[in-house]
Amino acid sequence: MSSASQLAKRFREVLLDGLWIANTNFKDQLSDVTWEQAVTKVDSLNTIAMLTFHIHYYIAGVLNVLEGGDLEIKDQFSFDLPPIESEKQWKDLLNRLWADSEKFGLLVEQIPDDKMDEVFVDEKYGTYRRNIDGMIEHSYYHLGQITLIKKMLAHQ
Repeated sequence: MSSASQLAKRFREVLLDGLWIANTNFKDQLSDVTWEQAVTKVDSLNTIAMLTFHIHYYIAGVLNVLEGGDLEIKDQFSFDLPPIESEKQWKDLLNRLWADSEKFGLLVEQIPDDKMDEVFVDEKYGTYRRNIDGMIEHSYYHLGQITLIKKMLAHQ
């Protein structure tokens, strides 16, 4: 299995269908969250909707590069979630996350192994491998937060 295929598999595990590392994934954790739960604030923590938007923001930004576009995302906008005021808006966000995650995985699989250690956009961002690994680690970090916030909401 190529290095790119392994990274794509790990990416899919955390977002779409894996149980290996965390015994859960984004799709599993978010499948039963209502829009009201998604936007409910627990103390000073980010909401589930905000964390979902945040992860999607980075996936969509890196996906744009993998599709041949520019890196247009900026950290300062990564939590700029438009208001979610209905189940439809929440489901739309989730569906964009699932669709972009699928595309992301497919495009990562197609990266030749010799390109994995090439510069990603600019030297300050490191290599393709580092960025994809970072996306996976970042996703696990926020998956843990979402899991804990769900438990806190269930006990309120």
